[in-house]
Amino acid sequence: MDFFNTHSIFFTVLGYPMSYLEFFAVVTGVLSVILSAKASIWSWPVGIVNVFLSAFFYYQIQLYPDMFLMAFFFVTNILGWWRWANPKPEEEDKRKELKVSFMPRKQFYTWLLIGIAGTILIGALASQLHNWFPMLFNLPSAYPFVDSFILVMSVITTFLMIQKRIECWIIWLMIDIVATYLYFLKGAMFFGVEYIVFTIIAAFALWNWMKEYKSYDKAA
Repeated sequence: MDFFNTHSIFFTVLGYPMSYLEFFAVVTGVLSVILSAKASIWSWPVGIVNVFLSAFFYYQIQLYPDMFLMAFFFVTNILGWWRWANPKPEEEDKRKELKVSFMPRKQFYTWLLIGIAGTILIGALASQLHNWFPMLFNLPSAYPFVDSFILVMSVITTFLMIQKRIECWIIWLMIDIVATYLYFLKGAMFFGVEYIVFTIIAAFALWNWMKEYKSYDKAA
């Protein structure tokens, strides 16, 4: 049994063959997001495990931008873990971890514009990978612009997450809706269901982080 091969089937559900790799990538991904929604620092180490599993999965279904995104997530999970654990004194919450906060509205809109421009650029590049590097990418990138939207916006949102900016969950909602559509198109049904769950969690997280932010005034 090759754990990292998508053809190694763990079980079949409703006619869908579930590989070991896809199952555990989804489980660790959901757990990491749930912990993030609760503003728990343990979301970061669980996220590191998810990064490794997801990278192997994305390569085998030709979602190359998502695969490259995992290298970025590995670094940012380490940075986020450190940042949340080591806030400045004025940034501490009652757990001695980084507080949640809002960002200036103008800055938020600027990030959205950067995300749109980045999507167009990366999508154009991703669509040519199989021509430039045929030994590595023997098939064309599937849905390069949709996939690149997920990549670019995830990069932006992760930096906001590291700083515990509440707006990160607004963008995560956008990403999760698009990703749900993409994975069902690719036939990665369990990943599609995972992102439906992520959408629900992101909505809860936005509410929960805003609730925590308001609690700071009461504690003052």
